[in-house]
Amino acid sequence: MNAGKIKQILLLTDGCSNQGEDPAAVAAFANEKGITVNVIGILEHESNRGKGMKEVENIAASGGGVSQLVYASQLSQTVQMVTKQAMTQTLQGVVHGELRQILGEEREMEDLPPDKRGEVMEVVDDLGETVNLEVLILVDTSASMKPKLPMVQEALSDLSISLNSRTGNNNFALFLFPGKRKDTEKVLDWTPKINSLTDTFHRLTTGGVTPTGPALKSALYHFEKRRGKRSLIDDGEDEFPIEESGF
Repeated sequence: MNAGKIKQILLLTDGCSNQGEDPAAVAAFANEKGITVNVIGILEHESNRGKGMKEVENIAASGGGVSQLVYASQLSQTVQMVTKQAMTQTLQGVVHGELRQILGEEREMEDLPPDKRGEVMEVVDDLGETVNLEVLILVDTSASMKPKLPMVQEALSDLSISLNSRTGNNNFALFLFPGKRKDTEKVLDWTPKINSLTDTFHRLTTGGVTPTGPALKSALYHFEKRRGKRSLIDDGEDEFPIEESGF
């Protein structure tokens, strides 16, 4: 966490990536840069559980985030849950790291008396209300997602409402993949008002390949661009250089 800020990528997809870099490897790179990658796999039928859903779990695990499989009808509640759960998980990691410095590497929070553990969790809860949150939402718009997009629209609107009560700042961006001419398409740049993006959903077209890895790579570049830099490369030797050509 940097300067009281949590950065998340929230990936909504229902299938396997089939073009570009390994998305789990890109997610791991994002995690190294302080960006958590959370993934919601949207099921249509129980039979959909397979390779694509295993990929959902692998991407989130590599990205230090949360994964969840859900039927489209339950999507709204899940989007809120995953976003908040990932925020709490990140904050717990930060607080535990601070405690290890205080208590020593050999001691964990579980070594504290119950009342002290309770106080630590209160700190985590308070931070969850005050920390600044940036969420870049990646929505899979391959052909199989077409009937699910109305539920995605509803879920994102509900996410905005559920986070409105926080005192910390919320900022959202929305990218779709595949784009019309590129791997990704930026629909909405950073804004605290996620409701403004939902008006675009009725105009979306679906189809094409599923470039999940390149989409995550584009999301990384957009976070970096927000900080006023042109690249995530420090020494020219990173495995996944982020280039502006994807936009």
